[in-house]
Amino acid sequence: MSTSRSLTGRTAIVTGASRGIGRAIAIRFADEGANVVLVSRSAETLGDVFEQITRSGGRALVVSVDVTEETAAERIVERAIAEFGGVDILVNNAGGNSFMSPLQSMRFSGWQKTMALNLDSTVRLIQAALPPLIDGGRGSIINVSSIAGLRGVPGMSHYSAAKAAVLSLTQTVAVEVAAQGVRVNALVPGWIETDLTDFLRADDGIEGAVLADVPMGRWGRSEEIAEGALFLAGDSSSFMTGQSLVLDGGLTAH
Repeated sequence: MSTSRSLTGRTAIVTGASRGIGRAIAIRFADEGANVVLVSRSAETLGDVFEQITRSGGRALVVSVDVTEETAAERIVERAIAEFGGVDILVNNAGGNSFMSPLQSMRFSGWQKTMALNLDSTVRLIQAALPPLIDGGRGSIINVSSIAGLRGVPGMSHYSAAKAAVLSLTQTVAVEVAAQGVRVNALVPGWIETDLTDFLRADDGIEGAVLADVPMGRWGRSEEIAEGALFLAGDSSSFMTGQSLVLDGGLTAH
């Protein structure tokens, strides 16, 4: 465990915590002393994360739920409060994109499914978590967006629109709750080496084309994104709200 333990005594909800960026954030927060509520659709997929945290002396709670369900947010927050007494940090990381299609030929059901996962679940969790976040007096909400929300990505209008909406939502909610002691910021990863991007790295030609746009010339690591999340969660960013922290190897500056 880390010696600084900057999140000791705080409780963090991390959605999509079973793999990739969410997993790295959950483990990093636990290393800094936070009680971590691990959220994913399957309890089985969270087992390894839970064991790693508790084996290192941390405290974690597994909540198996689909964040797109209408009552999921309330159930997550209720479990967090029952187990740890409150909520101090909310990381809306659950999201993703399962298909590519030009808008002209896209099924509207696909659009709706993408919005439900990436945007609607974020809204519901913020609404459910705000009361305990405000009560704690030092709440931090971190909404995980994507560089797709900052630039046009052909074939991904649904995902890009959802992630752009997350950025706009972040700014508005930040202004609404700033006086109540809650900060709201967005984390914006670029191309990160996770199982969700395995298919891109499987083809040398595609991987080369992807990395050609990244000035640093490599994939990002989930652990690097977790460091950004730690900064946004803790007191180091105490005067920062309504902002987007972009971690993309220079992609959007290119």
